[in-house]
Amino acid sequence: MKFKQLLLIVAVSAVSAVGSVWIYSKVVARQYTAAFNQSSDGKVPVNYAGFLDNAAPIGEATDFTKAANAAVPAVVHIKTKTPAKKITNQLPRSRGNGNGFEDLFEQFFNMGPQIQPEQRASGSGVIISDDGYIVTNNHVISDGGQGVADEITVTLSNKKTYKARVIGKDASSDIAVLKIDGTGFPFLLYGNSDNIKLGQWVLAIGYPLTLETTVTAGIISAKGRSIGINGRQSETPIESFIQTDAAVNQGNSGGALITTDGQLIGINSAIYAPTGTYAGYSFAIPVNLAKKIVNDLIKFGDVKRPYLGIAADNTKVNSTDGAYVGTVAPDGAAASAGLKKGDIIRKINDVNISSWTELQGTVASLNTGDKVSITYKRDGKEYTTSATLKADQGTYANLAANNLGDILGADLENLDKKTAIKNEVEGGVLVKKIRPGGAFSKTRMQDEFIITNVNGVEVKNIEDLGRALARSQSESVNLEGFYDGFDGMYRYPVKLSAGDE
Repeated sequence: MKFKQLLLIVAVSAVSAVGSVWIYSKVVARQYTAAFNQSSDGKVPVNYAGFLDNAAPIGEATDFTKAANAAVPAVVHIKTKTPAKKITNQLPRSRGNGNGFEDLFEQFFNMGPQIQPEQRASGSGVIISDDGYIVTNNHVISDGGQGVADEITVTLSNKKTYKARVIGKDASSDIAVLKIDGTGFPFLLYGNSDNIKLGQWVLAIGYPLTLETTVTAGIISAKGRSIGINGRQSETPIESFIQTDAAVNQGNSGGALITTDGQLIGINSAIYAPTGTYAGYSFAIPVNLAKKIVNDLIKFGDVKRPYLGIAADNTKVNSTDGAYVGTVAPDGAAASAGLKKGDIIRKINDVNISSWTELQGTVASLNTGDKVSITYKRDGKEYTTSATLKADQGTYANLAANNLGDILGADLENLDKKTAIKNEVEGGVLVKKIRPGGAFSKTRMQDEFIITNVNGVEVKNIEDLGRALARSQSESVNLEGFYDGFDGMYRYPVKLSAGDE
């Protein structure tokens, strides 16, 4: 009897448990789901992220193998060699009184020719045509200065080696084009870097750390990045990098960044790491920009850069809701299209513009003479206009005359002829008085400083200074000059705008 009672208790308990679970699933759980996922009328909330709308079907895996196998034969190993050569250690001549002592001093310490040892380097490149044109980075084929390495060899994945010649190079974008003799080479097809999306899978292919062909995978982490690295080799750097977390190291430079269907969307160019090796982020030049540069270098031997004729608003240069227009060149393309200071450019043709660097990269990927559609905001309203890109940025005299002093936070004057002759310079800009709170006040610069160059570009007057600052496309510039009556040259880094378009 006790056993039957025990079985009855177990049966009742089991039925109760099953019933409780059924009631919870039908009533309580549905109420919680509705509370968290739906509004009171049963519709999806307006602030719903919507990630499921674009999610891949359950169970569908991303396949990297086909893209990797197709791309590897078109990515090459580039090795360069610059022979040892004699160099002369020349001390810069000081501005003195020409009393003969300084000349003797310089002769004593200029020890004559010295030997620069042989230099070797390696990187990667991408074949873009069956007749052997190759795109790589400018810094990959550099001799360490403004020239190119004396010897450049290209090795394919099948171990065949070729001598390469330089067709052209562009330090501003860090792109160079090589050519090897032959036909029937494997090559990659251009994709469209304007269509890439955050979170999209990509593959980086190259020859890192002296290893053989290496493929790494990651996602697109950001677009339109500027990290200031091209300013090391150019006075007019262009940066609108694709940022990924695909592992890239030294030697990967010039290699391919491809989509999972094997299309080329970027040229790997830089890493951002405190140790000098990969630490989580790598940067690639968008292929739409690279393609324009490559075509110009092959066709003309140099780059025909297009311009809108505008400079950034210094106070909004890091904004992410569009490119804020600062100064408009009166004879530039933008002025003809009706753009004004304070406008916010949101779109060029069908490409969304969320930052100044994205505007620079998009315009730089186009050609002089192209007619573009520009969508912009003014006083909270959106407008559309069209502009024909020009071969020059226009005259920035209004920048120098009207608001250069306001931008820099100083009262400026052209250097008088007497002081220029005394200091053996052709001209300069006198910083008469530094205003509190301005850009100059945040440096160690003092009143009466005389500016003679910007990022190595000579400055003879205020208009030269305005043009040099307008051409700069980094967030800061280096101003060099001197103080009348004091020996030596002084350099001050000044945080400014990201440049002009």
